[in-house]
Amino acid sequence: GCVLVVSVIEQLAQWHNSTVKAAVERLCDYIPGRYQIMGRVSYCIDREMNADVVCHSLRLCKQDPGQPLCHLYSPPKKEKHSPGLFHTLAHARPRCQIRYKSFLGFSSVCAFPPLANLCEKIKYVLRNKLPFEDFDGDKFSTFPTLRGYHWRGRDCNDKNTTVYPGRRPDNWDAKSDSNCNGIWGVDPKDGIPYEEKFCKGADSKGVVLLGDSAGAHFHIPPEWMTVTQMSAKSFADLPMAFSDELDWPQFSEITGFLNSTIGGWTDSLYLRLRKRNRCNHRDLQNISQNGM
Repeated sequence: GCVLVVSVIEQLAQWHNSTVKAAVERLCDYIPGRYQIMGRVSYCIDREMNADVVCHSLRLCKQDPGQPLCHLYSPPKKEKHSPGLFHTLAHARPRCQIRYKSFLGFSSVCAFPPLANLCEKIKYVLRNKLPFEDFDGDKFSTFPTLRGYHWRGRDCNDKNTTVYPGRRPDNWDAKSDSNCNGIWGVDPKDGIPYEEKFCKGADSKGVVLLGDSAGAHFHIPPEWMTVTQMSAKSFADLPMAFSDELDWPQFSEITGFLNSTIGGWTDSLYLRLRKRNRCNHRDLQNISQNGM
């Protein structure tokens, strides 16, 4: 990730025939919110190091003991005027780490007492694939990202643990919508609950997906990496994408329920099931994980 960001900055500088500092400012103008990492990265790029050297120098990339050094670009060859990657790193690190303590603060922000509980909660919900916002604890949320309703059906009452998508309806939902499919109440003509009239014998047959990055619909928009297409508009979805782990389950071929802005019309298994039987409205769960 670090190498990609540094590479994009280098490309921006070349494309606009500008300095690295100007390229960093340009990228910051595109991205919602500004990140401290940009200033540290530009400090190193100004010294004409390649992206691998920059990121290893900042210790955002690491080398496991006994393993080759991880790099994306061809390392400098050990020639008379090119001492190789290890030697280049040894000379680059002191320069890049003049203000390295602030980087340590960035990486250890969770050690700050007021944020410790929040960080632990985020780690817990991501590790267990649970919604970050779930006030009644039924594992369904009214919040879209952070394992919210982009990942599983939207809760229609987050203050009642007995109300959630896909549950067995409570007394045919004569008085309230307990399974969040939008069908409840009684037909005044014959006194039969609508849930019983329309869904009896069909029942909810929800879609559950457990898989890897393909199932989670991992995607990095090409305009994020292509300098000729970059603009503030192209990065508008960045906060949402990061809080969804760079996945787009709401557009996936299995559990997608929105029309995709990253690949055309969504035609998912869930939408086909819902079209056939509205009783299955919101009855979906995607618990896939990148790199599983």
